[in-house]
Amino acid sequence: MTWSLLAREPLSGALGVIVATRFFAVGALCPRAEAGIGALATQALINPTYATQGLGLLRDGMAPAEALAAVLAADAGREARQCHILSADGRIAQHTGSDCVPWCGAVSAANVSVAGNMLAGPRVVEDTLAAFLAAEHLPLDLRMIQAMEAGEAAGGDARGKQSAALVVTSGDPYPDLDLRVDDHADPLAELRRLHAVAQERFVHFRRFLPGADHPGVFDREVIATALRAAPKATGLA
Repeated sequence: MTWSLLAREPLSGALGVIVATRFFAVGALCPRAEAGIGALATQALINPTYATQGLGLLRDGMAPAEALAAVLAADAGREARQCHILSADGRIAQHTGSDCVPWCGAVSAANVSVAGNMLAGPRVVEDTLAAFLAAEHLPLDLRMIQAMEAGEAAGGDARGKQSAALVVTSGDPYPDLDLRVDDHADPLAELRRLHAVAQERFVHFRRFLPGADHPGVFDREVIATALRAAPKATGLA
């Protein structure tokens, strides 16, 4: 009932997850990413514990294939699940259970994984992957949105549209960007709109927050000056 894309930007190490579905609030349960560790999407007859367990095993040093095998082995419902994992070093593991609803399946290339179920057909994941690979000129977040729009144009979720989510993380223990559209007639279009709004102030303010290796900036005038000078992005590809 969902398709998702996991991506890694090899130069910066940024990781991202984007997902769309005909289901309410997919961002609450499906996508997870942790800086320096990996990205994961759990979907189909979703098991939300895959996210915490899978990333925890990556954190402990397991390879994605080993981590995915471990969470599947502990789950009696694994044949009704779909999950894929992308580690911080670019390794990928994918699982589509035999009881997932057609069309279902997954594709991948270097630093990107796409998986989906209950889709209009295989072109959804194929066109999503192709669009991502063709958009190297874009920042990771916009590249992911554009890729999902290509999958939507190929038919997307066979039941229609309702929610979407995007998470991007790089060096800090919290996301660079975490956008959710929980219930909307055109969730990917709304996700793109929210991304554009985030460029106005949020992404610039975000740079001044404390991180893993710095205390942040707490001089309000410094922050205000930077916000006034920040370019206003359009959010367009």
